[in-house]
Amino acid sequence: QVRLVESGGGLVQPGGSLRLSCAAFGSFFSINTMGWYRQVPGKERELVASVTGGGTTKYVDSVKGRFTISRDDSKNTVTLQMNRLNLEDTAVYYCNVGLYRDYDWDEEDYWGQGTQVTVSS
Repeated sequence: QVRLVESGGGLVQPGGSLRLSCAAFGSFFSINTMGWYRQVPGKERELVASVTGGGTTKYVDSVKGRFTISRDDSKNTVTLQMNRLNLEDTAVYYCNVGLYRDYDWDEEDYWGQGTQVTVSS
């Protein structure tokens, strides 16, 4: 009933930029926090960046100053602008959205299918 559709992943050279976008589709009442996670084989999933409904942002230390997360509530989208990418940024990136499917329901988490970001010379 709720789907997250991601786009923008791909192959980029070190120092380059990519922009990831995620759009929520389906039936829901409202969206709370939106964020991006990443994961590489053999390692735990890592929170990269998040933005609350009030606009408060959070970043993992390794991307501060390079990545920017933003949201457009009119379109139910969240975007991660990634600049000055390095080899350690290579991972599968997953969109995460916490939302309420109806008024007075508990918050639920939804995940995108994942999009590959590869940084390679």
